[in-house]
Amino acid sequence: MTVTIARLGELRPGETKKFVFRCDGLELEGFLLNWGGQHHAYVNRCRHVPMSLDWVEHQFFTEDRRFVQCATHGAYYLPDTGECVAGPPCGRRLHRIPLRVEGDQILGDCPGSLPDD
Repeated sequence: MTVTIARLGELRPGETKKFVFRCDGLELEGFLLNWGGQHHAYVNRCRHVPMSLDWVEHQFFTEDRRFVQCATHGAYYLPDTGECVAGPPCGRRLHRIPLRVEGDQILGDCPGSLPDD
């Protein structure tokens, strides 16, 4: 299923937006981020323990905006690849949500594999 996530220009670099979408009958929460002018989206679920990454609504970045951080366990993920570089699930990646742009809309599609952890 395709979901409209945001409009182009809605998020400035370093900003994030949370959204809900359905894939294969499952309701999932995702987040969109603008990192260095590029948009990336992931399922909002830590790869260590299946919990939301944000404990403050819509805040996913570390204070210096260099990493996506799991607020529960402190894991650090690279914003552009979703790879964990520090913390318990080191080496694992967040589940990426494929993005595409149509007109001025940023659209997301179901990930190739759904989270099972």
